[in-house]
Amino acid sequence: MKNILRIFKRDWKGIGTNWVAAILLGGLIILPSLYAWFNIGASWDPYSQTDQLPVGIVNEDKGATVRDKEIDAGGELTKELKDNDSLEWHFSNREAAMDKLEYGDYFAVIVIPEDFSEKLGTVINDEPEKAEVEYYVNEKVNAIAPKITEKGASVIVDQITSNFVSVVNGTIFDVFNDLGVEFEKDLSDIKQFEEYVFKLEENLPEINRLISDALSDSRDAENVINKVQGLLPEAQQITNEGISTIDETTQFLNESEDRLNKLAPQVEEDLTKAQQTAEDVNKFLTDLKSPDIDLSSIEEIRNQINQQVDNSVQRIEDVQVVLQQVQEASDNNENVESQEEGEESPQEPAQEPDANSQQQEVIDEAIADLDQVKEQLQTIKADSGEIGSTLADKQEEIDDILTTLQEKSGETADRIDSFLKEYKEDIEPRVLAEVASAKKTLSNARSTLKEAQTTIPEVERILSSTEENIGEGQDILAYMLNEYPYVNDKVNQLADRIREIQGETDINEIIDLLKNDPMAEQSFFAEPIVLNKNSLFPIQNYGTGMTPFYTVLSLWVGALLLVSLLTTEATGFEEASNRQVYFGKLLTFISIGFLQTLVVTSGDLFILNVDIVNPVLFVLFGLGISFVFMLMVYTLVAVFGDVGKAMAIVFLVLQIAGSGGTYPVALLPEFFQAIHPYLPFSYAVDLMREAVGGIVWARAKEDLFFLGIFSVVFLLIGAVLKEVIIKKTMYLMKKSRESGLFH
Repeated sequence: MKNILRIFKRDWKGIGTNWVAAILLGGLIILPSLYAWFNIGASWDPYSQTDQLPVGIVNEDKGATVRDKEIDAGGELTKELKDNDSLEWHFSNREAAMDKLEYGDYFAVIVIPEDFSEKLGTVINDEPEKAEVEYYVNEKVNAIAPKITEKGASVIVDQITSNFVSVVNGTIFDVFNDLGVEFEKDLSDIKQFEEYVFKLEENLPEINRLISDALSDSRDAENVINKVQGLLPEAQQITNEGISTIDETTQFLNESEDRLNKLAPQVEEDLTKAQQTAEDVNKFLTDLKSPDIDLSSIEEIRNQINQQVDNSVQRIEDVQVVLQQVQEASDNNENVESQEEGEESPQEPAQEPDANSQQQEVIDEAIADLDQVKEQLQTIKADSGEIGSTLADKQEEIDDILTTLQEKSGETADRIDSFLKEYKEDIEPRVLAEVASAKKTLSNARSTLKEAQTTIPEVERILSSTEENIGEGQDILAYMLNEYPYVNDKVNQLADRIREIQGETDINEIIDLLKNDPMAEQSFFAEPIVLNKNSLFPIQNYGTGMTPFYTVLSLWVGALLLVSLLTTEATGFEEASNRQVYFGKLLTFISIGFLQTLVVTSGDLFILNVDIVNPVLFVLFGLGISFVFMLMVYTLVAVFGDVGKAMAIVFLVLQIAGSGGTYPVALLPEFFQAIHPYLPFSYAVDLMREAVGGIVWARAKEDLFFLGIFSVVFLLIGAVLKEVIIKKTMYLMKKSRESGLFH
């Protein structure tokens, strides 16, 4: 132990008394920190300087017209990039930009092709095409720059995509909003449509039956039309004959009316004379009742009575003949009308008695009344015959007979007077009115038949067209029957689908969704996901994140510098053992390593102002790591000589790549992932990260544990194996120095 301390004191005394050694040692103490500080400073915030990376932009977009609206997506993009400072954008043509990219003036070139807007506009087509942006990069210029420029290009594409999706979805949801409003207005119609579908589904069998019946009925109708077409010539003939008959009947009525007008004065005169005759008979009979009657003149009187009666009867019969002629004319008119009605509507039921029937009743009553008058006159004539036979026998009975004759003749006169008045006031006007009505009816009937006559050709045309249409209708009905199974399946499927949708969704919810605010939906799709970053151990910048790695690296480099310039042998202490020399020189190297650590960690804190959560632990952990690293490097050189220096350098190379100080271990090749747990750098960098970002003591203790293992292992190598290996290494060192190339 005494020799160990003597070696340690002598080394520091030599440093203190030799200014050259002091300067050199000072350089060895400071130099490793420069390695750390320069790298940390260079890595401090490289992405804040991307606005100095030149990138060419070539816009060849020719624009497009979409739904009568001009769009120029390329122009809009270049306009936005002019206000974007993420990279140093240079706007140029393709040829100039590619020349500068090839020469290295540009790190990348982004080309917007001429069909950029046109392809974006295909979003409204059935087969939309994706728009493309061409990206050219010169990866030879720098390893990191292409990644940064590629990120910038990706940001551009993402920005275009985001804006495009936002605008398109805003437009879509604007349409959806209108649809939602319309659907809400038509909600009752939609529900009614659903009911129609269900009702159609329910009535499909009945519809099929009706179509089948309609097809059968159409065939029957076709047969009927064929029959009617066969009857049309006969109908034409009957119509012509009906018109001829009406013309003849009208002429007969005109003649009857003229005759009635001519006979009316004669009838009135005859009735007046018959009345006068009855009155004369009555007067004559009154005279006969005189007691001074001359029986010799009885025969003359009877003859006079008979003559008067015969005259009255003749006139009454003339009136009856006229009335019968009028009645016959009315019958003919009625038969003609019945015939016309039968031709036009053969299946109509019999009508109630009309004006002709009433006219006939009046005429029949008048004829009956005249028959009664005529009978009374005949009675008078017969009773007058009894005068001669009974006059001689019974004078009294004569008077009774005369009285009876007088009463009958008076009654007859009264009845003739009553009939005359009825004839003037009722019979004659009604007969004339009925004749006029019959003429009007015949005129209307003739017009109807005439119209029917002119209509028959049109009926023929309609029947022919109807027959043709029925044939087409039969084809359609037959097609419908053939398609019924398909329609039936589709309607049933639609009804089932509606029921399924009703079970899964509510139309009101769909309408509420469609009525969402289009601007809110557009804003949502512009940024559907917002990344909320929550840093458990926030790191201020990239330089702070790289501080643990570069600080640990500088400590290993510092150890290499020391073993390269300082000797691990103790001259002048021949009495000291190899183990004592090992530990004595180890103290010197470790003490200088501590000074290196204090300089580099203090510079990180106070010169670079690295944001370190636990600065005290940062310094303490640095001292501990320096102890382990110095122990390892010193042991390798002390035991293996120049070979140990090479081993230390190999350790350095492997640890830079395999420690995970720059890239995550998961991204490293399999070889480095395999050696990662066996490298002291892995635990040293992780331990310094705990101090920089925040302590998780479980990890810190684990790192300290493994670093302690490395210390124990190399202490054992130096203390135990140096005695065994030193003779062989001394021989190798001697031979290497003999070459004149190594010291």
